[in-house]
Amino acid sequence: MKLFTSLIATLALAACAGRFDPLVVEQFTLRDESSSSGDDPSVRMEKLRHLHGAVTMAERKQKLGQYYNFVWSDPQAVGEGKVELVFHYQQGSSGSLIKKMTREFPSSDASGEVEFAIIGDDYFIGGKVLTWKATLRRGNRELASRQSYLWQ
Repeated sequence: MKLFTSLIATLALAACAGRFDPLVVEQFTLRDESSSSGDDPSVRMEKLRHLHGAVTMAERKQKLGQYYNFVWSDPQAVGEGKVELVFHYQQGSSGSLIKKMTREFPSSDASGEVEFAIIGDDYFIGGKVLTWKATLRRGNRELASRQSYLWQ
């Protein structure tokens, strides 16, 4: 029985060893300032986290919008060049205009996390994000890319 258990554990570890996701995307849309006790606890926590520091209703309204959190990892290539995460997106009232946000990380970083936010006036005037694409690069090499269903 002990041999069987260790064999199962070895097979499980071998199956997971090849699965590595260098870029993970988490999306959150903050639609209103209020949090009710009927909300799911994780949704209530996200609302409170994004509204932190906003005291007046005007400040809270400027926090409304869409948040995109990216977690990236590239442990094998540390030092090969700076890391850049590029976020392209299109909004509802901007037609075919593609907007872009970029964050850079030092070449010594093997992983990181960054949040892109389309909030406040940019969200109310530009509209909600309809489609997006994120590209992770180290130097001239593309590490990973994620996109929404509608991205062309």
